[in-house]
Formats: sequence, structure tokens, C-alpha cells
Amino acid sequence: MAEPQDPRVAVYLDFDNIIMSWYDRVHGRNAYSRDRQRIAEDPTEPEIAERLAKATVDVGAIIDYAASFGSLMLTRAYADWSAPLNAEYRSQLVSRAVDLVQLFPAAAYAKNGADIRLAVDTVEDMFRIPDLTHVVIVAGDSDYVPLAQRCKRLGRYVIGMGVAGSTAKSLAAACDEFESYDNLPGIERPEPAQRTRSRRGQGSAGTTTGNEGRGRGKAPDTSSADAAVDVAAQAAQDAADAADAAEEADEVTEDPREAATRLLQRALQLGGRGDSEWLHSSAVKSHMRRMDPSFSEKSLGFRSFSDFLKSNADIAVLEETGHERLVRAKY
Repeated sequence: MAEPQDPRVAVYLDFDNIIMSWYDRVHGRNAYSRDRQRIAEDPTEPEIAERLAKATVDVGAIIDYAASFGSLMLTRAYADWSAPLNAEYRSQLVSRAVDLVQLFPAAAYAKNGADIRLAVDTVEDMFRIPDLTHVVIVAGDSDYVPLAQRCKRLGRYVIGMGVAGSTAKSLAAACDEFESYDNLPGIERPEPAQRTRSRRGQGSAGTTTGNEGRGRGKAPDTSSADAAVDVAAQAAQDAADAADAAEEADEVTEDPREAATRLLQRALQLGGRGDSEWLHSSAVKSHMRRMDPSFSEKSLGFRSFSDFLKSNADIAVLEETGHERLVRAKY
């Protein structure tokens, strides 16, 4: 039983968002979009089943992380639970007392509307449960930025969680604290996936696509209307792949350790403006988390914040006396 003074936590999962994002993280950018139709038609197809198994989300790891902040008052997951892919998670979610909120999409590829329903429920819960102290938003969409800001204005501590590479920086900045799903205990980080082209329109060994049949003077198996649809769909897919390739080529990925070092440097400069140049390392870390809620020394490969400071000896001086750890900028 939770004590009255214990922090009280509410967890809200945009389930489709986290499932699709982790699938893309494991199998490559836009992999879910390319496989969406095959997943919807038959998720038990051997190749698809194997890809889904490799990209299975550990819901327990998310809930355990949320529970580290206090007693869980409520946990809700928003999705179309009639979809075969989501249905696979129902027993896992129910066993952790997660309230499953059913969303019926208006169209096969329409926006699922989870962001609107989730936001409405969250704001309602904050007024209905006034002693709620922490709000955990499991999503990566920038649409949740206003929600995170509203929760903070209403006095709640907001924790965001998303998949690395699929989370808007604006959402991470809007939270008091942000954690990547990739960094949770027990989660194995996937190897960088190779970009794979959609099988649609490529044809398999011993088969002939509509375009190939016309090239050899053979009549296609499908009607001309269906063939035209396939050609148009393949052209759209090729254009999307080309756009993705161009975007990836232009995208400059910042080294996380270099970014963290600059963050430390700013924190030391801003924190050292007082009478004392020595700062408690815990205060420096808190300042860094306020400037960038996604900062985590463990995600950079360090066991502790002190190890992170020691690795930046060229800009920071660490002094350890007993249980006290002080740090100042190196001049």
C-alpha cells in the first residue's frame, strides 16, 4: 500500500507509436511503413513473424522504469487492440494491470487519434487526482509537446520516453526528464539495420512482374487497372526511398559524447557564477538534465556521473573527499 507521502505516478502509452518506432529501430528507417500491409494481412507469415519477434517491445521494462519514480496509480495504453499485431501484447499488458483503451481508426492508414484521446485523459486525470505527482508519457511524437508543457504548468513532474532516432527533440526538451527505451535495463540495443527495399513489385525467383511481362511481350496476369495501380504504387515507393536516402545523406549526426561534453562545459560556466567556483557534482548533473532532459551518462557508456566527469578532465576538475564530490571548470 502506498504511503500518503509517496510520489504517485500515472503512465500513458501511445502503443502504436512505440511499436512502430521500435520496429524501425530494429529493421531500419521506415521499415514498418514498407511492411505495414503484409503485417496487417498476415502477421504469422514466417518472414514477417520473424521480423516482428525481433522487434518485440518489452512492456514490463517500461512499467518497471515508471515504477522507479513512485507508486503507479494508473497505467493506460492506447491502440486498436483488434489489430492482430497489438493483440499479441494484450496478455502481457493485462498481467501488469494496464488499462487498454480501444481506438478504432477511421480508415486503414488514418492517424490513429491516440494523441488526442491520451491528452484529454491525462488532463482530466490531473484534475480528478489532485495528488498525482508524476506523469510518464511513452511516445515520440512532437504532438505531445503541448501536453507535456501543460502538465508541468499544473505542477507535475513529466517524464518522457521514446525510441532513439524516432523521438522529436522538442518533446524531450518539453519534459522534466527524458529516457530512451533503448537505455532501459534488459533492453538489447539493435545493430544498425541495412536499408531494405519493399518486396512489392520486385518479383521473386521464377516469377514475373507486370513490367517484366510487358518487356518480354507477355500479357500480365492482372488486369490493366490493377497493373497500373501496382506500377503507381511502386513508383511512389521508389520516390519515397529516394527521398529517404537523400535525407539520410544530408543528415549530420552529432556525436553524443561531444554533445554531452559541451553540455557539461555550459553547466560549469553557468553554475560557477556565484561566490564559490566549486560545485556539487549532483547539482551539476541536475543542471545538465534541466538543459537537456535526455542526458544520461549511462547511455554514453559510463557507470556513474563521476566517471563521466573524469573522462572530461580537460574541462573539469573533480575533487572527491569522503562522500562529497565537488567539481569546477578547469582554467
